[in-house]
Amino acid sequence: MRPRTAPTPRVATVAAALLGLLLSFLSLGAPAHAAPTGFRIDNGRLLEASGNDFVMRGVNHAHTWYPDRISSLAHIKAKGANTVRVVLSSGDRWTRNDTADVANVVSQCKQNRLICVLEVHDTTGYGEQSGAVTLSRAADYWISVQSALTGQEDYVIVNIGNEPYGNTNYTSWTADTKAAIQKLRTAGFDHTIMVDAPNWGQDWAFTMRDNAASVFAADPDANTIFSIHMYGVFDTAAEITDYLNRFVTAKLPIVVGEFGHDHSDGNPDEDTILAVAQQLRLGYLGWSWSGNGGGVEYLDMVTNFDPNQLTSWGQRLFNGANGIAATAKEAAIYSSGGGDTTPPTAPGTPAVSGVTSSSATLKWSAATDATGVTGYDVVRVGGGSETVATSTTTTTATLTGLSPATSYTFAVYARDAAGNRSPRSATVTFTTSSGGSASSCGVGYRVTSSWPGGFQGEITLRNTGTSAINGWTLRWTFPDSQRITNLWGGTATQSGSEVSVAAASYTATIPAAGSVTLGFTASRATTNPSPTAFTLNGAACSVS
Repeated sequence: MRPRTAPTPRVATVAAALLGLLLSFLSLGAPAHAAPTGFRIDNGRLLEASGNDFVMRGVNHAHTWYPDRISSLAHIKAKGANTVRVVLSSGDRWTRNDTADVANVVSQCKQNRLICVLEVHDTTGYGEQSGAVTLSRAADYWISVQSALTGQEDYVIVNIGNEPYGNTNYTSWTADTKAAIQKLRTAGFDHTIMVDAPNWGQDWAFTMRDNAASVFAADPDANTIFSIHMYGVFDTAAEITDYLNRFVTAKLPIVVGEFGHDHSDGNPDEDTILAVAQQLRLGYLGWSWSGNGGGVEYLDMVTNFDPNQLTSWGQRLFNGANGIAATAKEAAIYSSGGGDTTPPTAPGTPAVSGVTSSSATLKWSAATDATGVTGYDVVRVGGGSETVATSTTTTTATLTGLSPATSYTFAVYARDAAGNRSPRSATVTFTTSSGGSASSCGVGYRVTSSWPGGFQGEITLRNTGTSAINGWTLRWTFPDSQRITNLWGGTATQSGSEVSVAAASYTATIPAAGSVTLGFTASRATTNPSPTAFTLNGAACSVS
């Protein structure tokens, strides 16, 4: 979604300009392109490989900020959705979603008979938002996780980058989008590619609208769909109807990739968005399932990820006129039984060996599958959730970076070539040895500012020993539901309430009697208690 306000112009065009634009759209012939292997675009429509016309009806889910809420996909499906747009991170602004995690998301989408639209959120507001990255950088991320996506063209649409320009230099969107599409095609991506509009996704300057034909023509596979985000800019029926009809008339594919019932920049006309999308048979994906903060909590569809607590927005989107329950149709790849959707058998119970203060080795008996097992995901289990610890193509894995004198529970999933994921193996629990050393570190933790749903914190890490620390990992557990959203001075990963921060290159060395300072932002619930214990490289630190 768009995190800040943009201008809200009104639709004002001249008839001659409209005619010229329409003719330019219609005069462009379809480029030569490769035979589709999954979803494809034909005559402005999104089709499955079978030729079935597919209309998205679904929601956005903030997976990268709430990786322990993967069960939300089952809840979203149970409400009637046929598609989920999943927020991922390239690691530039938030914790990176690695190949194993992406494969798990795809597997969970398939298990729940949902089409996956995967998007990189780190591009949001590029040119205006500090820290935002380019579409080229997002394309590099997709290439880095390509192994999780190859063969999933029937189930996955790749949304290159969320809202890839703010309101600065947004005219560069056209060339940058073409280049990113071509970069992915050169790398071998055969998926339908989705591209978001600039201007925080709302295209109020009509850059995407006026250049969509040339962007589509630049895709050698002719397999690109456009995504408009409708918030305060789209607060009248005329604006919504005009914008969407332009694309339909020009036979260019369009989907409403995000929208809400309200927003800080104005009051979108959600009733018209839903009605026109249904009339034109266009897809829509509401923002968002749960977990919003920073003053837009009203965009949650359910309260605290509880599917039994629909908000007024959730009630409207799922159960209202032209809503998901009334209009969604499951993808034919699922309802017709097409493709391999049979998962492997569960792997054997892992056996543990070689336990130290920071590592352990697991081994299990192989799973079986009609088309062959291609890999295994080892997950840590605890607190009602699970987190992928590592992935392997063999039946053994060595776990590293564990904390001393800590109880761990792990299990294993198998994956096949179609991305189907097996039932989970039985779990194994073990406790690492004490290890570590006497305390030679001190930690100062303080909240520097806070706001509803979020806060900013500072951690001072002191070397109280007599020799320099060269390289470090700091760990702590949040006592409530706090989640890191951004951190500087190191690289943060979070599993449930447990946080691990690896040193950045410029903070890795702490001289004797020296210190380094980390800063971060995080989401929170009503209360915000401070952590009470920290470890550095496995050794407990004093806390002040």
